[in-house]
Amino acid sequence: MSVESAHAVLERAFSRATAFLQSLAQRPVGARASVVDLRAALGAELSVSGVDPTQVLDELAAAADAGLTASAGPRYFGFVIGGSHPVGVAADWLVTAWDQNAGLQVTSPAAAVVEEVAGKWILDLFGLPGSASVGFVTGGQMANFTCLAAARHAVLARQGWNVEEDGLGGAPPVRILLSEQAHVTVFNALAMLGLGKRMARVVDADGEGRMIPSALEGALKSGAGPTVVIAQAGHVNSGAFDKIGLLSDLSHADGAWIHVDGAFGLWAAASPRYRHLVAGLDEADSWSVDAHKWLNVPYDSGLAIVADAVSHRACMSASASYLKQAEQDARDPLMYTPELSRRARGFAVYAVLRALGREGIAALVDRLCSRARQMAGRLASEDGVEVLNEVVLNQVLVGFRPPPGLGGDDFTERIITRVQTGGTCWLGGTVWNGRAAARLSVCNWSTSPDDVERSADAILEAYRQEAALQRR
Repeated sequence: MSVESAHAVLERAFSRATAFLQSLAQRPVGARASVVDLRAALGAELSVSGVDPTQVLDELAAAADAGLTASAGPRYFGFVIGGSHPVGVAADWLVTAWDQNAGLQVTSPAAAVVEEVAGKWILDLFGLPGSASVGFVTGGQMANFTCLAAARHAVLARQGWNVEEDGLGGAPPVRILLSEQAHVTVFNALAMLGLGKRMARVVDADGEGRMIPSALEGALKSGAGPTVVIAQAGHVNSGAFDKIGLLSDLSHADGAWIHVDGAFGLWAAASPRYRHLVAGLDEADSWSVDAHKWLNVPYDSGLAIVADAVSHRACMSASASYLKQAEQDARDPLMYTPELSRRARGFAVYAVLRALGREGIAALVDRLCSRARQMAGRLASEDGVEVLNEVVLNQVLVGFRPPPGLGGDDFTERIITRVQTGGTCWLGGTVWNGRAAARLSVCNWSTSPDDVERSADAILEAYRQEAALQRR
C-alpha cells in the first residue's frame, strides 16, 4: 500500500467514525439487527487476493451499523457503561497510530512515564497513599484479579509461603470473606487465582447490598489463618457503599488484607459532595476501578491500585534474558499488570484527567448523580412505578406494579423489552431482593436533563401501554 492510499484509508475511517458519533443523539439506542441478520451481512468466504482497504471499511461500516448499540450516547443506561469523552477518543486514536507496546519502559518510554504521571494523579484524586502502585489493566475484571493476586501473595508471605514459586499445593488455605452481594468479577478472579469461588465465605448484607460490619466481625472471629476481605464501593444494582473505614479497622485488627472493589463507585472520592460515601477509603490495602465507567475514557482502562507496592510487583513481575529492564529510577509497566505486550492505555486516561482537572471530574460525578435523581423522581411520580433503592449515586432500580390480579415478574420484563425496542433509550433488567426490576445506570458524560426527560417519558409510556394491554 502506498503512503497516499494509507492516508485515504485513515481519512475514510475518520469520516465514518465522526459520522457515527454525530448520529448518537438521534439514532435508536438499541441494536436493530439480529445475529442472523449480522451473520448474513458480515459473513463471507475469505478472499484469495484481498479487497481494496477503502472498500473494506465502507462495507464493514455499512454491514455493522445495525448491530451497533448507541452505548457511547447519552441515553444508554444499560449496565454500568460510560461513554467516551472526545479527548479520550482522540488520544486513543493517537495510541492506535503510534502503535506502542506499553509492556516495557524501553519499548515506549513515553507510555511508561504517562502511566506513572496519570497514576499519581489518580492516587491524589482518590485520596490514596502516594506510595501505592498503580497497574493499568483491561478493566474491572483484571483490576480485581491483579489486586487479589497481590493480596494472595501478601497473606501467604506472612505465613512463610511463596505462592508464585511454590504454587497453592500445600499452602496454608486462604480465607476469603465477601458480601453476598459481591460482583461477579470478584468470583471470577477467585477462580482464576486458584482460590476457588466456593471457598469464599459469604457475609450478610443489608437491604441495599451493604456488608453488615457485625457480620464481618463474627466471620473474622470464627476462623483463623491468612485472610482476605473484599468490600464494595458502589453496588452494581443499588449503587450502595460498604462502610469501608469500619470494615478496614475490623479486617486489620484480625490481620486480614482488605480489598475494595470500586469499579465505578471509587469515583465518588473525586467529588467533595459524595466523598463521604468512601470514608476511610485510604485505610484499605488495595482498590480496583474502571476508568471507562465514569472518567469516560475508551475501553481497556482498568486500574489496579495496591498500597503495598512490593506485593504488587512480586505477583506480577516478569523477567527474561531478552527483556531489557527499565532505566534506573524508571518504571517498567509489566511489573504491575498480568500482561507484557499490551496497548498503551495510559494515554487516554492521562488526556481526560488533564482536560477535566479536579473541578471538571467532580462536576462530572455530581452532574450524573443529579441526572440519576432526576430520573428516579420522574419515574416515581407515576402511580404504579416504584424506585426500589436509595439513589445514593448513579444507579436507579425501578419496579412496575401490574394491574390487580395480573402480571408478575414477566410484566416488568415485557416493559423492559418495550423500552429497548422503542429505541429512545436502553435499560437493563435485574433481580433485586427477589423481585424483577429495571436497572438504570447514568454514566455518560453527555447525558443532559432533556435526555433524562425523553427517556423517562419513553419508560412511562411503555409501562402504560403494557398495563393497558394486560387489562384487556
